[in-house]
Amino acid sequence: MNIKKGIAVTTLIIFGVYAVQSVGSDPHTRDLISRFISESGLTLAGTEPESSSSGGDDADITQTAETNLELTSETLPPFPSEVEVPETEPPEPKESHAVLPTTIEGGMVISNDTSYELDLGTLVTAGTSVKLASDGPQILIIHTHGSESYTQDDTDCYEVSDTFRTQDTEHSVIRVGDELASCFESYGLYVIHDRSIYDYPSYTGSYAKSQAAVESYLKKYPSISVVLDVHRDAIGDNDVVYKTVAEADGKPCAQFMLLVGTGENGLEHPNWQENLKFALYLQSDVVEKYPSLPRPIALKKERYNQHLSTGYLILEVGSSGNTLSEALNAVRLFADAAAPALKELSQSTN
Repeated sequence: MNIKKGIAVTTLIIFGVYAVQSVGSDPHTRDLISRFISESGLTLAGTEPESSSSGGDDADITQTAETNLELTSETLPPFPSEVEVPETEPPEPKESHAVLPTTIEGGMVISNDTSYELDLGTLVTAGTSVKLASDGPQILIIHTHGSESYTQDDTDCYEVSDTFRTQDTEHSVIRVGDELASCFESYGLYVIHDRSIYDYPSYTGSYAKSQAAVESYLKKYPSISVVLDVHRDAIGDNDVVYKTVAEADGKPCAQFMLLVGTGENGLEHPNWQENLKFALYLQSDVVEKYPSLPRPIALKKERYNQHLSTGYLILEVGSSGNTLSEALNAVRLFADAAAPALKELSQSTN
């Protein structure tokens, strides 16, 4: 091979190298260039095996080109099919619980967890001392445990902050409070709904926080005589949770429970029997209209801030096994029976 031909060979090799580098990892262009070089009798380092040479100028030029412009498959980006995609672990399944339905027979019944002796007939006959003002706010709805939530379903999905808890107020017990306030207002009752969350980030101290809030409301609006602390109950054991079920209005419906505190645990609450009589007053009207809707009234040793007003009650709507829609149905029916009873207390002040 003479010098001119050697220069031509080198030029073609350089052209081939730049062409390959410019097209990156395109396998079709690579193949086209390789066939062109092969058909021209040229050798591109990394594309064909080396062959013996007789030496001379041709060998020197070829060796120089191979030394300075060597191109191997390692210098080119890999084909897409050659890229190894790391295997990813499948997402962990969401924690699930077995949900069992149960109907807790209620009626005019008190579940007494205290040592106090009760005369149910006398309490019912005495009636309630609670009166609703004719002017100004009458009812305060609050949530000491506002992050309490329900079992998720296709229509109610939310981001959890803990088991059966969420900061999303559209999917927590606060949403139930919204519905209760709306129903009461439709009957002409004047309601304030506190949508604050008092149990996050710390569950401890939530009652102290809600107590301060209620005291502030009562100071600002002395016309308020009814305070309903709306919760969601939790009934279950280990991996089994229960949903309370009521047969009412032909819709899937949870039950509710009124809870009354006392001063037996040592905290001052001298008028707890007035709170109990108010609970019995509401329970009576609900039982008459929706017999399976209420659970027994719960009487507890703790006072749950109820010393602040004789019309202060805890209202547990459904349990953790219920869905939000079942809880909403329950609170609508509760309001349907309780609102007229409350209106009677307001009318009696005229």
